[in-house]
Amino acid sequence: MITIAILTLHEAVRRRIVAVLVLLTLVSVVLTGFGAERLVALAAEHGANPIEVRIGVSQILILVAFMFSFVLAMTAAFLGAPAIAGDIESGVAQSMLARPIRRADLVVGRWLGLSIVVGLYAAGSGLLEVAVVAALTGHVPPQPFVAVAFLAGESIVLLTLALLLSTRLPSMAAGAICVVMFGLAWMAGIFAGIGRVFGADVLVAVARESRWLFPTDGLWRGVVYGLEPPLVIFGSGRFGVAAEANPFYAAAPPPLEFVIWSVVWVALALGLAVLSLDRREV
Repeated sequence: MITIAILTLHEAVRRRIVAVLVLLTLVSVVLTGFGAERLVALAAEHGANPIEVRIGVSQILILVAFMFSFVLAMTAAFLGAPAIAGDIESGVAQSMLARPIRRADLVVGRWLGLSIVVGLYAAGSGLLEVAVVAALTGHVPPQPFVAVAFLAGESIVLLTLALLLSTRLPSMAAGAICVVMFGLAWMAGIFAGIGRVFGADVLVAVARESRWLFPTDGLWRGVVYGLEPPLVIFGSGRFGVAAEANPFYAAAPPPLEFVIWSVVWVALALGLAVLSLDRREV
């Protein structure tokens, strides 16, 4: 299993996946950092209230995190989708499984190696963005490590689903399904907030239950909570339930039981991937 994970890491480096991710991250961080610095400088020239400027920078940082969440979702989907399906289509799986290697070792090894790539990318890109914005504007989010941890968890959920689908579907189909599922989960979160504003309890219940079926949107709320300044949370309290309709606002982190369930969800999906490949003719 560890050998498969190491080989997966080497493969990601050899295919220049890591290099491309690092390059794109640096470009994104430079551009967004420059934009945030210009915002602060121009606001100061026009005599804007420093507190309002800090709040504006915090919202930009949340939007940047949202962009990174989509980048991570697609990265996880299209790394995990060919992890098993690509090996089967190319005949690599047949040659590997002819050796004394269990199918479970192949699945878990692939997942472990790709999880390291995705997790490190999420942590590195997230903390680098926070550091650059802090250096250029002076704004530091309240809990950056919490935000990065939830961002990494969100990407690992997508990666695990992609790996599960790749045991039965072609690479492109598995990747496309994962990206669509990510978007639908995010939309379900918006429907839950809007439904609560208008008292549509059935819609709220269905939308909220969908978070337990596919926990990416619930984890996204943890990212927002880690980046949201307390002043924004306090000020938004006067809007009541209307504030919850905003997908870029979270007054509280996901409940502990939801976080635990997200870990269990990943374990169950990984177990299903092992079972699926074990019952497939290769």
